[in-house]
Formats: sequence, structure tokens, C-alpha cells
Amino acid sequence: MLTAAHVCGVSRSILGQPWRWRGSAADGHDVDFQPDDLIDQLLMARGVVRQDLARHRQPTVRDFMPDPSVFRDMDAAAARIADAVEAGEQVTVFGDYDVDGATSAALMVRLLRQLGLDPRAYIPDRLMEGYGPSGEALVRLAREGARLIVTVDCGAQAFEALAMAREAGVDVVVVDHHKCASALPRAFALVNPNRLDEVEEGAAHGHLAAVGVCFLLAAALVRALRGRGFFADRVEPKLLDLLDLVALGTVADVAQLRGLNRAFVTQGLKVMAARRNAGLAALADAARLTRAPTCTDLGFALGPRINAGGRVGKSDLGVRLLTTEDAGDAAAIAAELDRLNEERRAIELAVCEAAEALCPAQANRSVVLVAGRGWHPGVIGIVAGRLKEKTGRPAIVVALGEDGVGKGSGRSIAGVDLGAAVLAAKDSGLLIAGGGHAMAAGLSVAGDRIEALADFLDERLAADVAASRDGRALLLDAVVAPGGVCPDLREALEAGGPYGVGWPAPRVAAGPVRIVKADVVGSGHLRLIVAGDDGRRVKAIGFRMADGPLGEALRGAPPHRRLWLAGRVRRDEWGDRVAAELHLDDAAFAD
Repeated sequence: MLTAAHVCGVSRSILGQPWRWRGSAADGHDVDFQPDDLIDQLLMARGVVRQDLARHRQPTVRDFMPDPSVFRDMDAAAARIADAVEAGEQVTVFGDYDVDGATSAALMVRLLRQLGLDPRAYIPDRLMEGYGPSGEALVRLAREGARLIVTVDCGAQAFEALAMAREAGVDVVVVDHHKCASALPRAFALVNPNRLDEVEEGAAHGHLAAVGVCFLLAAALVRALRGRGFFADRVEPKLLDLLDLVALGTVADVAQLRGLNRAFVTQGLKVMAARRNAGLAALADAARLTRAPTCTDLGFALGPRINAGGRVGKSDLGVRLLTTEDAGDAAAIAAELDRLNEERRAIELAVCEAAEALCPAQANRSVVLVAGRGWHPGVIGIVAGRLKEKTGRPAIVVALGEDGVGKGSGRSIAGVDLGAAVLAAKDSGLLIAGGGHAMAAGLSVAGDRIEALADFLDERLAADVAASRDGRALLLDAVVAPGGVCPDLREALEAGGPYGVGWPAPRVAAGPVRIVKADVVGSGHLRLIVAGDDGRRVKAIGFRMADGPLGEALRGAPPHRRLWLAGRVRRDEWGDRVAAELHLDDAAFAD
């Protein structure tokens, strides 16, 4: 039985943290582990009770899907869209410009096409129109013939815009997942599990990405039409075929991979591997993926390319790619997104360097908040994520415009609800606009209110940030000899996936080892070759760690010092050989 004792005796690692077992042992209690197979141990360490193991080993949508009708306004939304389908109305899907918005819009467009409509997708320009629906855009769409507008991944805070749409005589159905205020904008229906008045069963799904909420609406819509006899002489859409979009949006939006989300991604990856969506197939080719995609590919290969359109290119490229049926068009759009992604990387590097230079002045803040003129607003969310990882604190990056107004994007750490804090700052009059969810938020702020905003967030979140940082420990799932870092172990660990936020990838400790070689490769990556007492060698990589405290300690370690290495077992994709390597998170001296 595992206990709360320090793993490998490490009470303070090179990075200054204790190593503990994942699961309840990390809280000082015994883990209810018995001689189970590895997968059961991984599941229980992530909070699954023994009686529920079977459902979580192979998560299916059927086993985790709630009745869509439990969500407030869901039936009203489904009925209104069903009316539009039966009447052949012109419907416009209004989405956000990120991956969640693009996949949400694409899901609704593809479904409505299968139901006989010719819907329009509208994605606002990030720089010219900003986030979310504007009243001007909604009224213009109404004048152009839209009888029904469905906003996806936006709209929960669009009070003025929805009021203007109502005056223009167009119905708006809002499908969102961002934090809501106590008051709600007046829409025909507003489906959002994060409504403050949501029922308990609906609120339990507040971790869904917007594309997941759209899938639930799709199920409610098909059920409503089925009840009206709509499918008496036509084939029902196969909703499960849309799960590739749900998986991509869920992972790219960093939604927690637990419960229904984990089922969405598990099954969505299978659909994606079949390459039924011409756009996703072309995007995989552009990303040079020659195998079935993994959860990591969604977050680091496919998602960033979709995002590049909204960040530094044309906002609607992602939706166009994900809704086209023409392989040639798909290849051309995917190639353009690939090019824009390279451009985005260069812009991001410049902004990141400038933002990092301002961080020392934020050393005493609980929330890092930096601002700069000339920063591209399309990359500030990515840069905020970099600062969060570098500092271990929530981070907000603000791009100041020529008009003195700053567009900000923030990323948070576990246990700190940044979206709620931003919403409170808006209610306090510090922001022009703002909202988000626990781990990410966006805002608009006058340049002369930035310091006041920093003070507000510092005071509101200081206790939560301190508690999160004080409780920090490196959580491990297994200890192996160096020779145990092998392809068989990697395959066994992957069977407990897919992994992501809320369902962390397994971390192992390997050792004791001695360093055979330590050098720097690529853009500041640390590469190690280590050997165990039995002479077995293992390769380890510390990404962007070469110049940090871990890289400096390991590069300067004498060859006779023995160490424990902690990290994740990954595929070594160099060449054609089948091998495994350790992606480093931390290390500790063994003697």
C-alpha cells in the first residue's frame, strides 16, 4: 500500500519541491491500491472510485452523456432551431475566432447542412471587431436575411448586442461556456452550464468547452426533430461523426479531460483517425502527421494552426477549413494556415521576450500583469501561458493600442479562478469588457486603469495563489529502474489516457542514474544521456530548461553523483527506431 511518504526520499528536489504519490496519498492518506493492473492504479490516482473503474477504462459518450434537457434553455434552443429547419429559414452561426469557436461553428454548420439548410458562418475579425458579437454585426446579419442567429463560444456577456438584435427583430440563441454574471443578456435562449442559475446536474458540466455544449444542443435538436417526424423520409445525422471536431475544440481550449470531456476526446480521436473530415485530414497533412493523431497532436500541432487564422490571418479560415467538402480547397486553406502559424511563432517570440523582460518588476505580485505598446493582440494568450509556466503564477498580458485601450489575455494555475476575478473586476468598473473561465480570461482595459486592475487582482487572488503554490508538489505515478523507460512502459501508460488538463499524463521517477552526457540542443533544450547502475542508458529531454535552475544544476553535476529523474515517458521519434525517452519535469540528487 502506498503512503504519503516522499517518493524516492525526495523532500526537496533541484526545483525545490517534494515528490509525492499522485492521488489521495498526496493529501496524507493511504491510497486504496490493491494488486490491480497499472491502468486501474492510474485511474484511481485520478479520482475514479473502484466501483466506477469499468466505465472509465474505455470511456464512451453513451456512458457519460447527460440528458440535454437538464440544462436551462436547452429545449427552447432546440425547438427554435428545429422550427428554422422545418421552415427553411436563413440561419447564421456566429462564432469566436479561436479553436473552440471554430470547431463549435463548424459543428453547427455541418449539422444544419445535413438537416437541409444552407447556414452561413460568421467569425468576427479579431483586430477590427474584437471578441464576441457586436450589435452592429448582428443587425447587419439580420438585414442580410438572417432570421435566426446562433452564437457559439460567445454571447454570455453581450448585453448591448443582443438588445440591438432583439430590436432588429432577429432571434438569437446563445451557446456558450464562459462565466456568467447574475444578470443575463436577453436572448431567445441562452445555453451555458456556467449560468449562475443552472441546475445542479447541468452545472456539473461546467468544464465543457463550447463545442461540447454544441454537441449536447445537436443531440437535443435531432431528438426534437425526431419527435416531430422530420426523419420519416430522410436519414438522421450521425452525431458521433462530429466528435472529431468536439475532440479538437475540447483539447485546444484546455478544458478538463474528465467525465464527458474524456469520452468526447477518446471517441473523437477514433473518428479523426478515419479522416472523414476533409479539412482535418488536410490539416494533419500540413502538420506532417503520418500516424493517427494523439491528444498531444490536437493541442500542439492541429490546434495552433487553426488558431493562427484568428491570431494573425483571416479569422474565418478555420471554419472554412473545417466545413469544406472539397479536398483541393482544404489543402489550400491548410497550407495557408501552416504558413500563418510560422508567422505567428515569430511574432510570439518577439512579444514573449519583451513581456519576460517586464516580469522582474512583478516579483511581489500574486498575478503577473504586463503591458506593452505594439504587441500583437493575436499572440498575447500564448505569451500569458508562457509567463504562467515560467513564474508559477497566473499571468495576464495586455497589448496597448494607439487609442490607449489595452486588449488583455490571461492564463491561470490550478485552484485560482481567473475568469471569476476578471468578471468581478468588470463589475467593479475597472474594465471596459471582460470574462472567461477558471483557467483563461480575456479583457479590455483603459491604459490608465492597468495599475488599479493589477492591485485589484492581487488583493482578490493572493490567498488562492498562495494556497496553490504552497501546496505544490511533484506528483508521481510510478518509480522505475532506468531500463524501465521503454516503449512497452509508454504503451501501458498511454492506455489510461487520453491525458490533459484535469487528467494529467502519468509521471514516473527513474533512477538512480549518473549523467553520461549533458548538452544543449535546439532553442535552449537540455538533452541528457544517463546510465543506471546496470549500465542501461536512457535519453532525457528538458524543454526550454537548459538555462534554468534545473539545466544549470544537471549540466554542472559531477559524473559520480547519482540522481533521480522525474518526467513523462514519451516516444523517441528520431529516425525509424522504436524507442522511448523521458521528458523532464524535475530531478533530485540520490546521495
